[in-house]
Amino acid sequence: MSSVVRNQGSCVAIRSLSPSSSINRCSHASASSDGATCGRPAWIGKRLTCVCFKRKGVYEGICFNITPKQEERLNRLRHRMKVYFDGSRPDHQEALRALWSATYPGKELHGLISDQWKEMGWQGRDPSTDFRGAGFISLENLLFFAKTFSTSFQCLLKKQGGNRSAWEYPFAVAGVNITFMIMQMLDLDALKPRTFIRSVFLQMLSENEWAFDLLYCVAFVVMDKQWLEKNATYMEFNEVLKSTRTQLERELLMDDVLRIEDMPSYTLLC
Repeated sequence: MSSVVRNQGSCVAIRSLSPSSSINRCSHASASSDGATCGRPAWIGKRLTCVCFKRKGVYEGICFNITPKQEERLNRLRHRMKVYFDGSRPDHQEALRALWSATYPGKELHGLISDQWKEMGWQGRDPSTDFRGAGFISLENLLFFAKTFSTSFQCLLKKQGGNRSAWEYPFAVAGVNITFMIMQMLDLDALKPRTFIRSVFLQMLSENEWAFDLLYCVAFVVMDKQWLEKNATYMEFNEVLKSTRTQLERELLMDDVLRIEDMPSYTLLC
C-alpha cells in the first residue's frame, strides 16, 4: 500500500519503482472537503511514483518511473551539491584558475588570493570564503556559464544591458546565491519527492545530465532581467531573487516545457 505524506495543502504518494521509463501528467480525483487526503489516484497498482499538488481546489500531478540512469544522475548531482570548496585541493584551485581564464581571457591572474578577484564581484581577495553557502557546485555553475554562454556571461559580468542602478549586485556573489536558491527550490536532498517542481526537474535531468547547470544559466539571466525591470538596488537583491524563483517555477510548470531548453526564458541566453 502506498504511503501519503501531507505537506502544506499538498500530498505526495509513493509507490514502488519499476525499471522501465515513462512519464505522464495525471489528474487525481477530488480531495475530501477538509483537504487532508487525496482521492484514489489513477496510478494505483501501476508501480509508478506520483507527486501531486493542489491547484485551485483540484489535485494535479506528474507520474513517472525512475530509471537506473535517472537515479544515477540524481545521485551524481546530489554528490556535487555536498562537496564543500576546499582551497587546499589542487582540482579546486585549478577550477578557480579556469574560471578566471574563462572570465578574463588573456589576462594574467597574480594569485588565488588577490585583489583582482574583486573585479569579478567577490567580496574580498579570497573568493574561497564566498563559497560556504553553496559549495563547490557554485563554482562549477559559474564556470559552466562562462564557457557555454560566454556572450551572456560577459554581458552580465560587465553590466552591459539596460539602465543600471548606482548600487549593482556583485556578479560572482550573486552567482553563488543563485546556486543556493536553485538547490532549495528543487529540494533534491529529500528522500521522497515532495514538490511538483522537483518531479518535473528529475524528468529533465533524465533527458540532459547538465539540466541543473542549464537551469542555473537561465536563472542568472532571469534574475538580471528582473533586476532591471524593478530598477533594483543591492538592498533589494533578496527580493529580486525571490521573484526570480517564482518566475522559474512558473515556467517549469508549463505544459509544453519538457526540457530546460523549452523554458521561455532560455531564449535570453546567447
